[in-house]
Amino acid sequence: MSDAVLGLPAMVRWLELFQTKIAAAREWLTELDSAIGDADHGANMDRGMNAVVAKLSGGPAASFAELFKNVGMTLVSSVGGASGPLYGTFFMRFGMEAGAVAQVDAAGLGGALRAGLGGIVARGKAEVGDKTMVDAMTPALDAYDAALAVGQAPPGAVQAALAAAVAGRDATIPLVARKGRASYLGERSAGHMDPGSASTVLLFEALAEAVESDSTE
Repeated sequence: MSDAVLGLPAMVRWLELFQTKIAAAREWLTELDSAIGDADHGANMDRGMNAVVAKLSGGPAASFAELFKNVGMTLVSSVGGASGPLYGTFFMRFGMEAGAVAQVDAAGLGGALRAGLGGIVARGKAEVGDKTMVDAMTPALDAYDAALAVGQAPPGAVQAALAAAVAGRDATIPLVARKGRASYLGERSAGHMDPGSASTVLLFEALAEAVESDSTE
């Protein structure tokens, strides 16, 4: 397969890798959330992604729209707190934007990711600087688009996105939260990493690995 085209197998691998990474980071994510939230982000995301992978075993989807609608609905129905609706909305918008297709090119992937971010912003009403997952995802997608603009193939563009997501995640540490449960703490929320931005980095780590392996097959 050309490294400029990504199919459904790569997307399934992305979800499976994300589940593995969430499971491995469950206690760390819970620790982050215990400082400024409800101490349930790790457990909630682990439960949700386990449910997603179980759903995937039911048979292959025919399109991006079908796959990610199922993923999003599974997360919304199985995950408590804010993370279920936010990640569920992300994946549903991602699939809607990609459409009833079995593969996308680099620009199509970027457009679907951007639509997913738009869903998160619409649901959570957060913007960069509010100390949420938006602080990691927004710079990641800006970096992805910039990499495509200079001719990078998907593996390189997603690596650029991952590096920007890491920087965005780390930049949440000194911020005072303006959205979510952490906002109730006011100034006391400063000095802690946002757990949603941490799980967002795992999302892009998984995507980078899935895209890289797809391009070498």
